[in-house]
Amino acid sequence: MKHFRISIIVTVALMILAGWWGYSQRGMAGLFTALWITGVLGIMEVSLSFDNAVVNASVLKDWNAFWQKLFLTVGILIAVFGMRLVFPLAIVAVATGLDLVQVWTMATTEPAEYSRHLMSVHAEVAAFGGAFLLLVFLNFIFDEEKEVHWLDWIEKAAVKIGTGSLSVLLALLAILVCVELVEETHRFAVLYAGITGIAIYLGVSWLSGLLEEKEHEGEGNGDLAKVVQRGSIGGFLYLEVLDASFSFDGVIGAFAITSDVVIIMLGLAIGAMYVRSLTVYLVHKGTLDEFIYLEHGAHYAIGILAVIMLASVRYHVPEWFTGLSGVAFIVVSLYSSVKYRKQMRMQ
Repeated sequence: MKHFRISIIVTVALMILAGWWGYSQRGMAGLFTALWITGVLGIMEVSLSFDNAVVNASVLKDWNAFWQKLFLTVGILIAVFGMRLVFPLAIVAVATGLDLVQVWTMATTEPAEYSRHLMSVHAEVAAFGGAFLLLVFLNFIFDEEKEVHWLDWIEKAAVKIGTGSLSVLLALLAILVCVELVEETHRFAVLYAGITGIAIYLGVSWLSGLLEEKEHEGEGNGDLAKVVQRGSIGGFLYLEVLDASFSFDGVIGAFAITSDVVIIMLGLAIGAMYVRSLTVYLVHKGTLDEFIYLEHGAHYAIGILAVIMLASVRYHVPEWFTGLSGVAFIVVSLYSSVKYRKQMRMQ
């Protein structure tokens, strides 16, 4: 329970805040409604982002205590306030030409109008997030240094033909398909967003590789410099962009439940806290080593989410399908891991 202690404390605080907000809007009825919806959104965020937690853990397990703590402190502030509140507000600000204060006023006083503007740029955000997540999935599948294979015939074949260049090529082709799917007035914006997603992934990967290379060369002065050069800055940026790709999908899904931006932020913040705590729990308990296919299941879940996001530039995909498809891969990978452990014990 120690891994979730802070999340529980934050949950209580945010639920109290949600209750106060609901009561200030519509009295006792608003209080109970706000508590219920906030709880539902928190659970929804955890279910949608469990695969995110597993992938986070696969990166975080190689970090030292300093960077793990930074991920839980600065990282959670970015995840809660940056990605769940400021990021959607900034998107609407760019789309409308308003400043953040005006957009916040719109979100709290005219939530339907705010939601309309947010939905109007869904194709662009989906192209950005879909391209980034697709590269995460493809580079995992094409990783020739990966020793464990879950779906042997698929992954071994992918390793033989896959390279980083092929990953980028496939991502670019996916974006070109998205461009053809949207209306002509949105095509440049979708193309720009998709290429930006690819560029950010490549930029973060380059930075991580550069810092790792410097570490091996023994460069850097002082303890802090050495810590920075372990590639953790690149990894930290990678995890934050990954979280951004996941978080907007949760924000869009949340508007199907409520248009109250305050309740949405509080509910998703609760979920984000548990995803962070779950990540650290997986690292400290060595769960990825114990269940060897769990990381594979999470990446396949990311792959299907990437496809769903890219398809959503034109077609509506129900939120329940998005959530369940990811959970299905996680559950099957857990089952395969348990089955593998039993077979090893019998030998």
